[in-house]
Amino acid sequence: MINITYKPHGRNSQEKDVSETLKAFNEPPLLLFCFHLPLNYNSMLYVLNHLAAPCLYSQDEMDSTPMVSSLLNKLANYTNITQGAVEHEEAESEDGIQRVTGPQMGTFIGVFLPCMQNILGVILFLRLTWIVGTAGIVEALAIVFMCCSCTMLTAISMSAIATNGVVPAGGSYYMISRALGPEFGGAVGLCFYLGTTFAGSMYILGTMEIFLTYIMPNAAVFKAETGEPTGMQNNMRIYGTCCLVIMTLVVFVGVKYVNKLALVFLSCVMLSIMAIYAGVIQSAIKPPNSPVCLLGNRTLQNSRFDKCLKTELINNVTTPTQLWKLFCEGGIENATCDEYFTHNNLTEIQAVPGLLSGVISDNMWGHYGQYRAIVEKEGQSSERASDNTNDISYYVLNDITTFFTLLVGIYFPSVTGIMAGSNRSGDLRDPQRSIPTGTIMAIATTSIIYLSCVVLFGACIEGVVLRDKYGESVKGTLAVATLAWPSSWVIVIGSFFSCCGAGLQSLTGAPRILQAIARDGIMPFLQVFGHSKSNGEPTWALLLTAAICEIGILIGSLDHVAPILSMLFLMCYLFVNLACAVQTLLRTPNWRPRFKFYHWSLSFLGMSLSLSLMFVSSWYYALVAILFSGCMYKYIEYRGAEKEWGDGIRGLSLNAAQYALIKLEEAPPHTKNWRPQLLVLLKLDSDLGVKHPRLLSFTSQLKAGKGLTIVCSVLEGTYMARENIKAAMAKEKTKGFCHVVVSSNQRDGFSHLIQSAGLGGMKHNAVLMAWPSNWKQAESSLSWKNFIETVRETTAAHQALLVAKNIDTFPTNQDRLAEGTIDVWWIVHDGGLLMLLPFLLRQHKVWRRCKMRIFTVAQMDDNSIQMKKDLQMFLYHLRLDAKVEVVEMHAGDISAFTYEKTLVMEQRSQMLKQMQLSKTERGREAQLIHDRNTKSHATLNDKATPTSDRVHMTWTKEKLSSERNRHREAHMTVRDIFNMKPDQTNVRRMHTAVKLNEVVVNKSQGAQLVLLNMPGPPKNKGGDENYMEFLEVLTEGLDRVLLVRGSSREVITIYS
Repeated sequence: MINITYKPHGRNSQEKDVSETLKAFNEPPLLLFCFHLPLNYNSMLYVLNHLAAPCLYSQDEMDSTPMVSSLLNKLANYTNITQGAVEHEEAESEDGIQRVTGPQMGTFIGVFLPCMQNILGVILFLRLTWIVGTAGIVEALAIVFMCCSCTMLTAISMSAIATNGVVPAGGSYYMISRALGPEFGGAVGLCFYLGTTFAGSMYILGTMEIFLTYIMPNAAVFKAETGEPTGMQNNMRIYGTCCLVIMTLVVFVGVKYVNKLALVFLSCVMLSIMAIYAGVIQSAIKPPNSPVCLLGNRTLQNSRFDKCLKTELINNVTTPTQLWKLFCEGGIENATCDEYFTHNNLTEIQAVPGLLSGVISDNMWGHYGQYRAIVEKEGQSSERASDNTNDISYYVLNDITTFFTLLVGIYFPSVTGIMAGSNRSGDLRDPQRSIPTGTIMAIATTSIIYLSCVVLFGACIEGVVLRDKYGESVKGTLAVATLAWPSSWVIVIGSFFSCCGAGLQSLTGAPRILQAIARDGIMPFLQVFGHSKSNGEPTWALLLTAAICEIGILIGSLDHVAPILSMLFLMCYLFVNLACAVQTLLRTPNWRPRFKFYHWSLSFLGMSLSLSLMFVSSWYYALVAILFSGCMYKYIEYRGAEKEWGDGIRGLSLNAAQYALIKLEEAPPHTKNWRPQLLVLLKLDSDLGVKHPRLLSFTSQLKAGKGLTIVCSVLEGTYMARENIKAAMAKEKTKGFCHVVVSSNQRDGFSHLIQSAGLGGMKHNAVLMAWPSNWKQAESSLSWKNFIETVRETTAAHQALLVAKNIDTFPTNQDRLAEGTIDVWWIVHDGGLLMLLPFLLRQHKVWRRCKMRIFTVAQMDDNSIQMKKDLQMFLYHLRLDAKVEVVEMHAGDISAFTYEKTLVMEQRSQMLKQMQLSKTERGREAQLIHDRNTKSHATLNDKATPTSDRVHMTWTKEKLSSERNRHREAHMTVRDIFNMKPDQTNVRRMHTAVKLNEVVVNKSQGAQLVLLNMPGPPKNKGGDENYMEFLEVLTEGLDRVLLVRGSSREVITIYS
């Protein structure tokens, strides 16, 4: 901790003096640095910013890997992204931390109500009664159950994906694309966009059907006199186009107006549903008077007559009625009537007999019919006419041929809209809780409403009225409106505004989906639609959406648009389930959903049900949708921009490649099949056996059989150890590949492996090695020098480094750690590798029962309470379960123990330098002495020594002088070793290591494993041996230690 005496004075402070003072402390201490300077506020901040960092971790490291307290301070103001089309990667700041604030909505307002409003709508009011009457209660229940099961299973998968990190704007498109990759994401994103667009067409057509059929029938431009649907379709096209133009202008002017009306539209839906249930209760007490006229067993359109009578008495005179005039020509005496009219009697029944009438038995089974078939009541007496050329325009007719699969396609759009909550993820207070809860509750509520309505409609309404799609038998009244209480107009007006609101929402949401796809840049031809107005409204995307929506309106029939809509949404739901299933089966490290009630089998069931419903609804539409998605997939693959989103398809490819390579390793491939990711550095003993087999056990525990493993070793001169390594790998159940390199020395061999091991995309990104435990006792310094050079090379190659200390005490694969903790000491932010490793270890049965604890160190100016809250929130977003503890390290004087330990370290280093005379140097020194003696003897006894005898002398005069000076200095240094004083920088480093070690030992001595940030080696190679001593002191007293050095890239993310 830094102790500063603050003396405020004028603005012209001694900032320059402070800066110069700091330069003297190029590597400042963490725990103690006390000085007194007259500082103003800015100078004090300068000091704090330069000294509040661990001395053990160099300034370069602090610049590239920020302190934990600094990172958490940036995360403190983090919130989810607000609604819009801005991709979250583009919105991040340079340090990768999102700082966006926005409206905060809860589960009920933000998810439940929007989903309810999108699910309940046009099909419920316009087609559900017709589906119940046509298919019968049993088959209608089957249709509703299948469709609701599909959406429920999809919602479970979607909840898992949505809670696996932050889901920005884009909703389901974002989830699918990030889970399955840009190719699948783009193809399915377009399906989702087109589905939302055609949903707008369907809602507009529903609005116009209500308006032209039930509100203002006289507004029709084209008259359908002959009973053909062409006139009605032309009216729908004209009025639908006008309605689309008005809605597009409303959306163009501003979405705020749509949002203001949202509550009104939702209220209309809720009031309409309550009116239906109130009408059911009323029908049990007093059924409404809604007569239906039957001729024989045929249902008549009663819009052309008032009384269900052939003749009536007026002033005691039998007078033909309006109905008579429809079927007969001439007076009563000489009339020429329709044969069927003559032979059958008129019967008047009630459209709503009531809940207790027993009509449910008649509506239990289906009544399918052909196109233009007359709607008939079963069980009613009737005589068939011999003449089949009678005019049937006065009866209620089927406007389409009905069958079970058609009804599935028409009904399915009524259960879509489950993505409304995920699309608003940026507006939610806690989307990871709100999306699953709100969506599943909305689906459960709407499913109960639909299922109950099926039963209640069949129990209250007459079958012929249920099959009367446009209410022609009840004077053009909406069939469900005949059941409503207090008035049928509640349903008519409520459904009208409900369809208007749903259409506006589709025209508002679809352009934003297209804008999100365009801004991702995966389809070049869509880039123009990524632009928007100054207020963020996607103008060009809105125009394209309106044009596509017009295509749906020109179809002119809700029944024909609904199957198209079903195909597009079913394709989207299929891939949501596929994304969840793939991520679950791959068990990728980033797959940690907060929503736990999911399983890959449920996702596969949802995917299979979606695919089945596609072909059940319309097999040719299903093929077109699959072909369209396939074409988009290949286009993005061929022309799309390169995107790496960590998607599951790439993970699936990686697993498949690993499996194939392992299978190829079992037997040598055939010549025609011959084809040319943790790097474990193993050391072998003198018998070429694996020196640390527990390193292989730890490798298999760390990766649990997933990912690439290359186990390698370097030998000097022989290649026979490969089989020994493979045998050790098989014994320790380590799945991977073995690689032996023969090199002149181990340093070069390991260097080559670090650089070149792997194949293509399957290259290692981390190096695992054991700590050189005997580096102090080794005769040669090669062991620790090779270790430090490996650290430097992995750093230069941007690869992570894991160093296991006391590896022989690590558990084997047969051990089971019953209790204990895995302690993470997070000092500097290394990309999240320290967070990820314990999670991976706990996936293995050896470490599964261990708990995870995270410790971080608070600096002098840190708020430890706030740091703990921020760290807990960070872990929540990472979906990691761990106990958090912030350790405060107080200032203290440098102890005599630290001073003595530093002195011993430097004395040892100095003595080692003096002992670096190799055998060759000693031999050369002996040769020098021999040559000197020989020369002296020859000078005294034989003046005539041949010149050739001196040719073999290797020592010149200058060389002899240099050797004498070096020898004299060496002896002088040895004499001064015991009088030397330690370097202050080393004292401070040793103080940091000792104090940090005391804290770690105090907190984590009983832990099963301790993970620590590994400081980088010094740039000056002269301090390498001191670096080893610092690491030794840092980890002293701990049983199992894993030193971790990150690769300068993020390996864990809060995003999905």
